[in-house]
Amino acid sequence: MRNFDFYSPTYFVFGKDREAETGRYVKRFGGSRVLVLYGTGSVQRNGVLDQVLAALDGQKIPYCVEGGIQPNPRLAKAQELADAYAGKGIDFLLGVGGASVLDTCKAVAIGLASGGSIWDYFCKLRPITGALPVGSVLTIAAAG
Repeated sequence: MRNFDFYSPTYFVFGKDREAETGRYVKRFGGSRVLVLYGTGSVQRNGVLDQVLAALDGQKIPYCVEGGIQPNPRLAKAQELADAYAGKGIDFLLGVGGASVLDTCKAVAIGLASGGSIWDYFCKLRPITGALPVGSVLTIAAAG
């Protein structure tokens, strides 16, 4: 086994209607221009996305919104998003949904901060030189 150190600070917020505080937490952790990602529409239908966007509006945090992250997400979608938002001043990724949305956020966070092909990082062809902060509003217990 190889020796390693692992440090993973995570801040958890639980409870009823806590998504209304999303803007405050995004700001607390340095977000000033946010890319919000969500899945195939359940967060639109149940109102969670609207609550999260209202929380960002309440803190006057500009954001861009992209949906369509499918279950078992595709690298092509993450690369498409990283390419589309490169140079646009995004400094925080926010996933609203489940694990597939959050996995895509993490890949896009690396792509935006480190540049180039996201696949190269997964294949260890290039070292990851950074990642944007990632927050999540999880809508399924199994995604935590």
